[in-house]
Amino acid sequence: MLNTTQIRQDFPILSEKVYGKPLVYLDNAATTQKPRCVVEKIVDGYYRRNANIHRGVHFLSQEATEAHEQARETVRTFINACSSNEIVFTRGTTEAINLVASSFGELCNAGDEVILTQMEHHSNIVPWQLLRSRRGIVLKVIPFDEKGELKLDELDKLISPKTKLIACTQVSNALGTINPVKQIIAKAHAQNIPVLIDGAQSVPHMKIDVQDLDADFFVFSGHKIYAPTGIGVLYGKETWLDKIPPYQGGGEMIEKVTFEKTTFNVLPFKFEAGTPDFIGSTALAEALNYVQKIGIEKIAAHEQELLQYATEQLKSIGNIRFVGQAAQKSGVISFLVGDIHPYDLGSILDKLGIAVRTGHHCAQPVMDAFGIEGTVRASFALYNTKEEVDIFIAGVERAKKMFRQ
Repeated sequence: MLNTTQIRQDFPILSEKVYGKPLVYLDNAATTQKPRCVVEKIVDGYYRRNANIHRGVHFLSQEATEAHEQARETVRTFINACSSNEIVFTRGTTEAINLVASSFGELCNAGDEVILTQMEHHSNIVPWQLLRSRRGIVLKVIPFDEKGELKLDELDKLISPKTKLIACTQVSNALGTINPVKQIIAKAHAQNIPVLIDGAQSVPHMKIDVQDLDADFFVFSGHKIYAPTGIGVLYGKETWLDKIPPYQGGGEMIEKVTFEKTTFNVLPFKFEAGTPDFIGSTALAEALNYVQKIGIEKIAAHEQELLQYATEQLKSIGNIRFVGQAAQKSGVISFLVGDIHPYDLGSILDKLGIAVRTGHHCAQPVMDAFGIEGTVRASFALYNTKEEVDIFIAGVERAKKMFRQ
């Protein structure tokens, strides 16, 4: 059991009021709040060790460099990568996927195929469409059923000798579905096809072991796991990172530059052009240490309890349509209430101090599959409580009565 009373003291924003009501923050799939220790780490970095890393011989530069590289090691440990050389810092999941699409894309030719799923976030669709425009690749899509579960039998039909990569979300941000990515990876590797896993929605909620998954690429964002915005991670197997060309050019990623030729730096620096976000990396490491200290298994159990409780309470209201009812779900509920537009319901909840997400959640193909414009989405984190769920349910009931649904 989590001591949520104690945990909530680490998050000052949870004591704020919205329109005179206590804040109930249920928009964690969009971004999580930050504990004091993470914010203090940022402040300490700027106040005590602000210096450009990797280049300076002076004390501050060396200290900042050590902190940045220790953060890389913290990430490596957290996801159980083989080597810190396999950890590339990015601005987030979106940039990490764009990096792979751009760099791995250089190995693709017209007619080569990339397989996605129907439930991908736009960040794992658009980069591949851009690659299609540049290189003439073909995109194929694994569909899902009415529950929001992937039709894995279709994958066997989609794979062909021209398949170059499969890119798949581990947890759907719009549906909460937990996909069987280890099984997908095994199917792909049986035919020597690499796999990229979007872990933006899985890293905060379950234990990740990239070696056990055998993922070739794995990406996630710091701000989904109590770290700042603007910092994220690309994990890539060293063999693949060695094989693909750099994503961007500039300082830091070079070994030697002349006007005739440039040779590139060793991994992982080959993919980190420009001044690294050494403040963001250390804050990310602080967030991961915070999660590790509490225990990811305890967090997962707590969030599952909230998910089940909230689902049952919503069912009791009536006239609720759940969008995404997979057997294996993370802490996300997407739903509609009668004919109430999601934006209208979200606006009423907002006036009651309840923060939820409304709309298509950057997953328009998911909404198209269900024939809807969007949903209301409540998503849980380690600091949420059953009391907050009760306030949320009362808010939904109030809105339902207002619209006479």
